[in-house]
Amino acid sequence: MADTIAETVELLYTIDQENLTPDQQIALGTALANLAQAERLEQINERLRGIHQVLNSWAMKATVDGR
Repeated sequence: MADTIAETVELLYTIDQENLTPDQQIALGTALANLAQAERLEQINERLRGIHQVLNSWAMKATVDGR
């Protein structure tokens, strides 16, 4: 997903905003807001993966220790 976000960022920032119609400017603003949300969700997802790994290792250790 990170590659897709990076490619989208590159495309969005290469748009010549001076030649956009008002509707296109609104669409670009919406796209940038959606991109920011996607980036934040990816950060949250990465943190959740880390938490999952820790919890999973604790569960495996508890199983091995017989708890």
